[in-house]
Amino acid sequence: MSNTIIIGGGIIGLSLGWQLAKKGINVEILERHIAGRSASWAAAGMLAPQAEMGFEDIELFYLCRKSLDMYPRFVEELYADSGIKVELEKTGCILPGFDRDDAERLRRLYDFREKIGMPVLWLTGSEAREIEPFLSPRCTGAIWIEDDAQINNRLLLDALKTAFQKCGGKLYEEHNVENINITNGKIEGVSVHGKDLKFENIIVAGGAWSKQIPGLPENLQPPVRPVKGQIINLRLNDSCRVTKVVRAPDVYLLPKSDGRLILGASVEEQGYDTDPTAGEIFRLLERGWEAVPSIYDLSIESIDVGLRPGSRDHMPIIGDSEIEGLYFATGHYRNGILLTPVTAFELSDWIASGKKSEALSGFGIERFYKETV
Repeated sequence: MSNTIIIGGGIIGLSLGWQLAKKGINVEILERHIAGRSASWAAAGMLAPQAEMGFEDIELFYLCRKSLDMYPRFVEELYADSGIKVELEKTGCILPGFDRDDAERLRRLYDFREKIGMPVLWLTGSEAREIEPFLSPRCTGAIWIEDDAQINNRLLLDALKTAFQKCGGKLYEEHNVENINITNGKIEGVSVHGKDLKFENIIVAGGAWSKQIPGLPENLQPPVRPVKGQIINLRLNDSCRVTKVVRAPDVYLLPKSDGRLILGASVEEQGYDTDPTAGEIFRLLERGWEAVPSIYDLSIESIDVGLRPGSRDHMPIIGDSEIEGLYFATGHYRNGILLTPVTAFELSDWIASGKKSEALSGFGIERFYKETV
């Protein structure tokens, strides 16, 4: 089996490393900072392709839906390899509306989802509050999606790190790649800490930093930028026991099994800035309070900021390239946690067998460099 190095130790890099190591491949991960403590850590763990889908996202939706279907197998294998049980929580997702404009927008979303066969229900305001009693009495109607789910992404990261190393993978933190070495259209390895390391395959999974890795040919630098996201972790108590994911206009409220209620998330084009800001935190709290008024008395546990890797078309970049042995798994934007199983299973099978993934067709980096020739 060939040697493979993965640049980036977020949830995508760790899950790919784990699956490749299970297949007997010698795999190492180089992480520039601490594995799993960047965007993957600051995520909410929402697995809601049916709630998040827009009118233009049909191909991405099918990939997200496929990945959600893979999650039971993913967490079962992970438990066997790590000894850490990560529950897939089928909490469902409710999309409430509070005025006429919301109602019209929701009705269009509902009609579109029903047309393509999604299992969605239209609820009156009182029916919505029967499902989630903590919704505002101002709720006039809602969409209910029972199949959407969520997961504890922080526990998932711990399990992946353990499974990867138990399966024989090697993880190197605080290792910044100085150069990707390519000779005659073929991967030769990487340079790290002044040393040249020989590897046959490289997977670029560096998230928002993927474009900055030295040595990539100009036409193969993934068009990925950092998109800042702020979330607020509140501590649930008896005055507010939200149990369903609430996806209100401009904010979501996500109850976690560890007692947190996550409010998120901002979407900001601020480069690599990771400072929390009063304006965005105020906006999230205000919109969250409008949807679920009883959050008013909850204590604030923490505020997290992550940099999501957003590609030019907001779809992931997964697959091979014109350089032999060079692969990409980046640009997952707001769907990194959701798309983890399909990325890990499909790309690891592709690398191990040499057979391209049909599921990943259309998500390769070639869709961007076609625009420049």
